[in-house]
Amino acid sequence: MRNRLLIIEDEIRILQFLERGFKFEGYLVDTAQNGSTGLALAYDHAPDLVIIDWMLPEIEPGLNGLEVCRRLREESDVPIIMLTAKDSIEDRVVGLDAGADDYLVKPFALNELLARVRALLRRAKPIGPEMLTFEDLHLDTGTRQVFRGENSIELTAKEYELLELFVRNPRQVLTRDVIFDRVWGYDFGGESNIIEVYVRYLRQKTEAGGSPRLLHTVRGVGYVLRESG
Repeated sequence: MRNRLLIIEDEIRILQFLERGFKFEGYLVDTAQNGSTGLALAYDHAPDLVIIDWMLPEIEPGLNGLEVCRRLREESDVPIIMLTAKDSIEDRVVGLDAGADDYLVKPFALNELLARVRALLRRAKPIGPEMLTFEDLHLDTGTRQVFRGENSIELTAKEYELLELFVRNPRQVLTRDVIFDRVWGYDFGGESNIIEVYVRYLRQKTEAGGSPRLLHTVRGVGYVLRESG
């Protein structure tokens, strides 16, 4: 069965280039030049993956690529790749927090985008929902709900993915390289503190109310999910 892609890009030259490239590779391709049309196509045709340009023209006030990403993520877990000229760490964090699974800075090579699409589609192969548990921490992979005891924990998309990685690998020390590869899918750069930032977010939320720490630092190596003490 051929995968269907939705490309939302306002620069017609880039849009046509991507459409030709992906069709040549055997994909079904829908295209849109603004967020409103893109969302309508996504709701009508249920793409297997979406590629969105951050700087879309705002046909509706505020409906740029970032907002399109947020709305899609509210409705489904479809893999999303964000295309943008913004290349700072802060911009990447904003894009990923909006629900993007990957982030590619313009200009880019088509072969790299094709490889990232293939990687995300492999990861997105459907599996049955599970209830993952470690101590009193519970993750429902079907609804992406998280609980510590009886208390619900609200997480962003990337916070959830990072926590799920740890819960699926309890008591195993995960290095920074492993975490980058499994959660972000590419390297932010050796000096980036993005993992530290997200670990801090998770600790603040999972330790609320005085709950004991489960996510521990292994200095100079990485992080591990294990019992306190």
